[in-house]
Amino acid sequence: MTETYTGPTSPEDIDDEPDVESARLDQDADAILVDGEARAFGPQPIHEAVREDALAARDWGRTRAERLRRAVEDEPIKATLYALGLGLVIGLLMAR
Repeated sequence: MTETYTGPTSPEDIDDEPDVESARLDQDADAILVDGEARAFGPQPIHEAVREDALAARDWGRTRAERLRRAVEDEPIKATLYALGLGLVIGLLMAR
């Protein structure tokens, strides 16, 4: 019933074809790391750093709000039931 993984038996069994999605994600991750290092270690006044972080937070919030808006528009009954359940749980916790 239980099978053990024996791995490739010869070097020819190893798949050398690069995964396109994996390669793209690796490149994106490298770009994020390079950008983060440049921002973290580069000379930058504090007010510019705070402004950039505030803009990033605003963009993140807008993206999340748009995703939430689309989810509610796609499935309004499901969203209503979730909101009702969450309200019930919060009400029960506050009543304690």
